[in-house]
Amino acid sequence: MVLSPFGPGLWLADGPEIRAAVGFHYPTRMAVIRLADGGLLLWSPVRLTPALLEALEPLGPVRHLVAPNRLHHMALADWVHFCPGVRLHAAPGLRAKRGDLHFSSDLGDHPHPDWSGQIDQVIFPNAIADEVVLFHRDSATVLFTDLLQQMPKGWYRGWRRLVAWLDLMTGSEPQVPRKFRMATRDKPAARAALASIKAWQPTQVVMAHGTPVTKNTDAFLTRAFSWLD
Repeated sequence: MVLSPFGPGLWLADGPEIRAAVGFHYPTRMAVIRLADGGLLLWSPVRLTPALLEALEPLGPVRHLVAPNRLHHMALADWVHFCPGVRLHAAPGLRAKRGDLHFSSDLGDHPHPDWSGQIDQVIFPNAIADEVVLFHRDSATVLFTDLLQQMPKGWYRGWRRLVAWLDLMTGSEPQVPRKFRMATRDKPAARAALASIKAWQPTQVVMAHGTPVTKNTDAFLTRAFSWLD
């Protein structure tokens, strides 16, 4: 199945793996949110395929592409090409990185007018990449990008397996990788962002690289971010 329903007005689509530095590879996932006007918002778009375009067609027109941090941008150009009139929204630092793309807005702590009252958001500061965390109200789902990760069992081999284990990328549940913890320089701002996220009272947690959490989410978030205390 190309698209999997994950709540009212919310679908998930797993994309192909991507390669990063020194041979590390990652699974990918995007979320599709149908807004009140019938248009679709794609969060962290994965690689575009004909099958994915066909699956999206009956849901509504693709109107918004959200790049939730400056690392998740590789598929954007294709979506812009095949979805005329789509509006592209940039996480902090991405506009400067991708000067070849035209961005309609810069994402911050306040929702865009086109999804205000439907999706909440907050910036979680990080020196690797500031992350815009979204909350879809109708499905009570919070969307993380790279702050939470959990690679499948056996995903890495050799020395990469050891590095991933040391970085907390392959635990029994999604965790904040050690490198992102070390890169969280402004702890008070991070704690404030986490307080906003928990105040949304999400019942589901989705991430780009990891297994979604659908039970006891408040306790899960408390464990995942206990290093901020």
